[in-house]
Amino acid sequence: MDVLSVCDAVLRSSWLLPLLVVMIAVDAPFPVLPSETILMSAATTAFGGGDVGMVIGLFVAALTGSVLGDAVVFWLGRCSHRLLARTVDNEHEVAAWVRRHMLRRPGIALVGARFIPGGRLVSTAAAGRFGLPVRRFLPWTIASSAAWSVYMLLIGLALGPVTGGDPLLSLCAGVAMALVTAAGFALVARVRRNRVLVSS
Repeated sequence: MDVLSVCDAVLRSSWLLPLLVVMIAVDAPFPVLPSETILMSAATTAFGGGDVGMVIGLFVAALTGSVLGDAVVFWLGRCSHRLLARTVDNEHEVAAWVRRHMLRRPGIALVGARFIPGGRLVSTAAAGRFGLPVRRFLPWTIASSAAWSVYMLLIGLALGPVTGGDPLLSLCAGVAMALVTAAGFALVARVRRNRVLVSS
């Protein structure tokens, strides 16, 4: 319950929006923070309480933090090959898919990978490592961040009537939705791997 108490305090804090910017930005190179869960929970609370101003603030915070974090990982991918080489060059299905599409179709790689667990780190690091020009990276990472932010808010909109704006219920709903989403992606990846094995 200590973790729930801390998250509940964050959701009620006047520092929620700047904290979200920092958490979402840091979550790009270090994807261990519960930024998505906090964002979904905050959106659920805002929609449940009919707080339009907070919904707009959450979108701006999510977009800002996402673009900042992507820029950091892009820079690390370009300047520090050793640090992110394992992330980009491994044989994981996501990394292989990103490598195939990054330079020819960066929009597909950056926007599509954003909705796959671990895809944000792999795609933005690959953009830097493979020398994607900034003028091509920036518009697509903004589009990717905007699409992801809207997606998170839509989940909050769907869960808002269920929780009625209660922060603790919103947090529980956010955690549950994050687990369901991760399980769904894992199931799809497993089915695809099995199909490849059967066809080969």
